[in-house]
Amino acid sequence: MSVLTCPDGAVAAAPVFAPEQIAACVRQVRQHAHIVAGPTGRELGLVMGPRPVGETVGTLPPLYPEWLGGRTFCEAHGVRFPYVAGEMANGIATTRMVAAMARAEMLGFFGAGGLGFPEVERAVHELATELAGMPNWGVNLIHSPNEPALEYRVAKLLLRHNVPCVSASAYMELTPAVVLCSAAGLRRGPDGRIVRRTRVFAKVSRPEVAAHFLSPAPPGLLRPLVESGELSAEEAALAARVPVAQDLTVESDSGGHTDNRPLGVLLPRILLLREELTQRFGYTEAVRVGAAGGLGTPDAVAAAFALGAAYVVTGSVNQVAVEAGISDDAKAMLDDADIADVGMAPAADMFELGVKLQVLRRGSLFAQRAGHLHAAYEAHSSLEELPSQLRAKLERDVFRAPLDEVWELTRRFWQERDPEEAARAEREPRHRMALVFRWYLGNSSRWAITGDATRRGDYQIWCGPAMGAFNRWTAGSFLAHRANRSVVQIALNLLEGAAVVTRAHQLRTYGVPVPSSASLFTPCPLA
Repeated sequence: MSVLTCPDGAVAAAPVFAPEQIAACVRQVRQHAHIVAGPTGRELGLVMGPRPVGETVGTLPPLYPEWLGGRTFCEAHGVRFPYVAGEMANGIATTRMVAAMARAEMLGFFGAGGLGFPEVERAVHELATELAGMPNWGVNLIHSPNEPALEYRVAKLLLRHNVPCVSASAYMELTPAVVLCSAAGLRRGPDGRIVRRTRVFAKVSRPEVAAHFLSPAPPGLLRPLVESGELSAEEAALAARVPVAQDLTVESDSGGHTDNRPLGVLLPRILLLREELTQRFGYTEAVRVGAAGGLGTPDAVAAAFALGAAYVVTGSVNQVAVEAGISDDAKAMLDDADIADVGMAPAADMFELGVKLQVLRRGSLFAQRAGHLHAAYEAHSSLEELPSQLRAKLERDVFRAPLDEVWELTRRFWQERDPEEAARAEREPRHRMALVFRWYLGNSSRWAITGDATRRGDYQIWCGPAMGAFNRWTAGSFLAHRANRSVVQIALNLLEGAAVVTRAHQLRTYGVPVPSSASLFTPCPLA
């Protein structure tokens, strides 16, 4: 092979112009890429490595996955990569997953949503002990309008154990619990800047909700916390000068709670809102804005960074990771999913409000059956008012038990978890009906987690289109084998592939004839 001499005497490779050679060069993201003109001056080619002697059209420096997002995100959270494994609820995002991400210099959140307080307490204690002194891990705090006492109790638990990061999700408005997490421990540093003890991430999919977290905590929520002794007057005063969240995750078409909005529309809108509120409140440090939803391939991750995301958050695809707290049976169903094999269904935690979440539809009748339950709830005032034919159908096909028996199981559950809920259901027939219907919605998720084969047709598996895209990308590769699907390997391959996609786009903007095959990154073992 011919060589070119470099200005420093080193040897550079010969320029390449053929499409397959250009594609191979694109994947060498950690080398300088020099764009050179061909003999006629019309075609463009590449020289990789040292800069060659002679005129070059342009030079791209090495590109590392670590550099794809916002540098301040990595600095703030003590991580190497701008990547987060999100908090799949009911403990599907396990303590094992969070620990693996932390040790790989990334960030992960434990999925506390939907769990009882004792389960959350055990997980927090385990993580606080195992990851003591590490800043790059966190726990989910989910908005619980039906259980505000539990939400507040979890918030106090996270503060008591000095959990470094808290991901607030499914919020429609601010609550005392999330404001307490944001404001507790605020202080002035030696340089006068406000220092946070707890870093709050907020998942949002609507501008009006984003505005709550991009603004300082309102006096109406701070004042009672001071009066009750939960916050000092100084902490409340400092909270009035900083946004509630310092990291805002823009969630588009994701699994679980979602508004199904496209990231290309939503993220720019929230970034603009961030700039408006930064100026309005005179913040000295801008809120970091990340992206979630639909991120199951390198192309999607690269697109999120190109839109301006400081970091990315993955969810659906992590359910097939070896560390995920879900059954092998459910993982096999996820393996078969394509991008259209998802649908919307009522959410157990916000059933009465009509809130929906995105679930796997292929292989499960959960979405259809849950939809029937919500239609019955909307049309009737109590279990006793259900038409006999409808009641028989629900008992036979959905609950597989008499509704009176299901109510007795439900009543016992709520007497242990929140006796007021059980008492309210005794007083309000319609609320009793809602709790009975929620029994099915809650257990359907647990059946998928435990792998109850007798209820396979009722599995509730939170899943977005990203899962199908991930399956198509990994088919026939290293990551097609379940044993290789660690949460860290999934993350590293998505990031490495995103760097390749980004490099291909950079070269394309210079006019280099980059073939489409250049962006096809095949998963492989990475360290």
